Amino acid sequence: MSLLKIANGYVVDPSNGIDDVRDLWIENGKIVAPPNDPGVRPDRTIDATGDVVMPAGVDIHCHIAGSKVNTARAMRPEEVRRGGAVNRTDVLRSGTLGSMPSTFTTGAKYAGLGYGTAVDAAIAPLAARQTHFELADTPIIDKAFLLLMGNNHYVMNCVRESADAQLRSYLAWVLNASKAFGIKVVNAGGVEVWKAGKGRVSTLDDLVTGFDVTPRAILTALTSAVDDLGLPHPVHIHGQNLGLPGNADSTLELMTAIDGHRAHLAHIQFHSYGGDLKTMSSRVDVLADYINSHDRISVDVGQVMFGETTSMTADGAVGQFLHKVTGRKWYSHDVELETGCGVVPITYDNKNLVHALQWAIGLEWFLRVDDPWKIALSTDHPNGGSFLAYPQIIALLMDRGLRADTLATLPEKVRERCPLGDFSREYSLTEIAIITRSGPARLLGMKHKGHLGVGADADITIYRPDADKARMFSLPRYLIKTGRVVLDDGELRSAEEGNLLHVAPERDSEHEQKIKTWFNDHSTMRFANYAMRENEVPQAAVVASGEQQS
Repeated sequence: MSLLKIANGYVVDPSNGIDDVRDLWIENGKIVAPPNDPGVRPDRTIDATGDVVMPAGVDIHCHIAGSKVNTARAMRPEEVRRGGAVNRTDVLRSGTLGSMPSTFTTGAKYAGLGYGTAVDAAIAPLAARQTHFELADTPIIDKAFLLLMGNNHYVMNCVRESADAQLRSYLAWVLNASKAFGIKVVNAGGVEVWKAGKGRVSTLDDLVTGFDVTPRAILTALTSAVDDLGLPHPVHIHGQNLGLPGNADSTLELMTAIDGHRAHLAHIQFHSYGGDLKTMSSRVDVLADYINSHDRISVDVGQVMFGETTSMTADGAVGQFLHKVTGRKWYSHDVELETGCGVVPITYDNKNLVHALQWAIGLEWFLRVDDPWKIALSTDHPNGGSFLAYPQIIALLMDRGLRADTLATLPEKVRERCPLGDFSREYSLTEIAIITRSGPARLLGMKHKGHLGVGADADITIYRPDADKARMFSLPRYLIKTGRVVLDDGELRSAEEGNLLHVAPERDSEHEQKIKTWFNDHSTMRFANYAMRENEVPQAAVVASGEQQS
């Protein structure tokens, strides 16, 4: 591969403490040390004088593949009729936009923002096969996905029997079989209870119908097992009572229950409310204080942005609730896959008090967490809004005047129930680089991503400085992806396939045989019939964990 030099750029690389003008050299898809021989000439030099050079973006939590996404696309043809189409070019295939862009368009749009990696946060193991084919059709960016395990029957059986070693072996086996990156928990045990028609699980100590376990026991067992396996990313948790007023109490209970183990709490904004249906308010203060004082727990925000989008969640009860509240169409999906999925169109209205509070509470999270390495930018795409809104969120974080102007347009009660207006903090370029790339890569355990040190993947974005930060982060000049110039002076030049990132934890043959026997005895859930087999994964997309996580 050719030798590429990025010359005289203002390099912002928080992982390596770099914040100054320097050159970068790239060879064989990696960042390399400058050549010792001053006579060495690069095959190409990009003059980045006056430009900002950062690692490419890393999205720690989004929904871009799998059955839930396809369901959303199928049930929202009106988005395409409103003009959400992309025409074919020499580089791009035709596709659709809207809140759920088509696979090919998704990869191109992420690249167009300067992103190089995205992690789908909720895939049922039994649906992994289809997910692989969709991710293989999502170009340019590297992809990974997390497996839904919080309502998995085999997991709950192991928890009930205190079969810790067998649970670890099962997680290792299913991660290997599905070629996934990590473990996700959504409303532990609660989805199973809702599907059984037994109502909702609202506390960590409610009993899960038919399994004689509690959400607390499921979470404790899974966080311990993931730590024991040494997975690069901790358990990725969607807690109880998502979106309900007063849920901050259960969120704090969750945080204390997993204390001592690594954990990442997803779309934390949706879990941070006080009051009731009439008095809903922010409780970010107490939750952020806990995050500030505990180093093993991290969060992504799930920022709400105003406009039309689509809600999709593996917490099926939430989908039903949104359908009842909004009166809009609803599809309950994946109920046969030991999880659930509710899909509901939603419009976030800046004149709606609840929606305006959600917008303000998300921004409050960014401003209350002292250490930006503990918090990552997300919209829970598409739940709080599209990933295409990331530049607008960055602008709000960097400009308190813009926040104040927007806040002034919202219902007056927002300012009474959320103290967003009290914060004068403005994010620096370094802090933006942390929450959008360096931090997510570190939280995921992707040691070759999110930084520009020697040996890192050459995933690099170059921005032209602009007082309008939304415009600056919407229109990068260059994206270099694994050493290839993909976005070249603002023009997309290629849409080559990115990599699939997955882990391969060591398996225990004794317990693995028990696992296979169990599935063979349960004819309705023959996982072995559905799991990805090695020769079905697109070979160009397979990157073993040992190669990716040094």
